[in-house]
Parts: sequence; structure tokens; C-alpha cells
Amino acid sequence: ASQMNLVATFMPKPIFGDNGSGMHTHQSLWRDSANAFYDSRDEYAELSQTGRYYIGGLIEHGRALAAIVSPTTNSYKRLVPGYEAPVYLAWSKRNRSAAVRVPMYHRGIEAAKRVEYRPPDPSTNPYLAFAAMAMAGLDGIKKKLEPGDPVDENIYHLSVHRRQQLGIRELPGSLKDALEELRSDSEFLKPVFSNSLLEAYQDIKTQEWKEESIRPTPFEYYQYFDI
Repeated sequence: ASQMNLVATFMPKPIFGDNGSGMHTHQSLWRDSANAFYDSRDEYAELSQTGRYYIGGLIEHGRALAAIVSPTTNSYKRLVPGYEAPVYLAWSKRNRSAAVRVPMYHRGIEAAKRVEYRPPDPSTNPYLAFAAMAMAGLDGIKKKLEPGDPVDENIYHLSVHRRQQLGIRELPGSLKDALEELRSDSEFLKPVFSNSLLEAYQDIKTQEWKEESIRPTPFEYYQYFDI
């Protein structure tokens, strides 16, 4: 990039009005050379019940996961309706407005069966993010959390009432909100994340939010400086 007089960045939303940069993560579980997410008998997406429970865990804990997989104040400028951002905690085969997708390019390929979790962005710490997503999915399997029916409609175009009917929740709207969700929903992480790690992480990220929140932005000058 430097040789071409360009700049490479891991910012989730460096440019206003353009799509942000996501870090969609593809996940599957295997046992004895068999893909635990694959079921050829499932007509919708060849997804096993284990795979559905895994998705159920990601959706159940999605608001708390946001603090880890979307860990910067800039992350929440990407996670807004439109711009192909996965704002809504729902799942589908093909739906850019849903947080979880089950890719279906060809049928009958066991090795390709996976779950794609779309909220993470490249500002995250991958060691924390991948561990947290795995713990959310495994908690879904352990507790047999159903993800609900798949949503193939464009969720951006649904009314608030319709989303409520379908039980679709949104991701947090800010890092502050995400951290509050993590404080109230962190038990699923405890087998891997120690209390001291979670407390330190929350303190660091809360300070990041505070530092950003007290600084005027260029847009605020444009909007308010000369009224």
C-alpha cells in the first residue's frame, strides 16, 4: 500500500457513506472426521440440529459478543442499517441484513457446511473474538437454544412491529451499550475467560468510549459551530 501511496487500515468504518469493513467468520465443528453441522436430510440448508443450536447460542449472546467482536467506537458506525451491515440478530441462507448466514452454494458437500457470523470487524483481537464466539455457540449446543425460524426477507425493510413479531433483536448501537450487555451476560464465557480478564477488558474499553465521547468531531463543528 505504501509503495502505491495508499494507506491500509483496519478501521471498521473509515469512509462516510460507503460500506464498512467486516471480518465475517466461518465456523464449523468436527468430530471423528465428520462435520457436526451437516445434515443432508435438512431441506432448507443441509444444517444439522447441532448447527442450529450453535446459531442459537450466537444469537442469544450476540449483544454481549458485540463488545468483543466489534470492540471500538468506530465499529458502531459500521453497524447501522443499510450498507450491507449485519445489524439484526437473525439467521438465513442468503440475507445480508442478518447476523448469521449458512452459505449454500452447492448441495451435498459436507466439508463446506459452516456457519458465517458477520458482525465481527478487523479491529477485534482475534484470540478473544474466536474464543468468545466458540463459547457462545457451544453454550447454545449445551442449552439447546433454538435460533428461531430463518428470515429470508430483507430485515432493513421490515417494520418495528414485524421485527418484534419475528423476535428479531438488534445489535447494540454503541460500544457503551455493548459493554453493558457484556456485564449482564458473561457467564457463558467463564469457562475460558477469567473474571480478571473480563474486568480489565471492560475497564479498558470503557475508557476508550469515554475518551471518544468527550471530543468534538468535525461533523459537530459543521453542524453546530456557526448556527
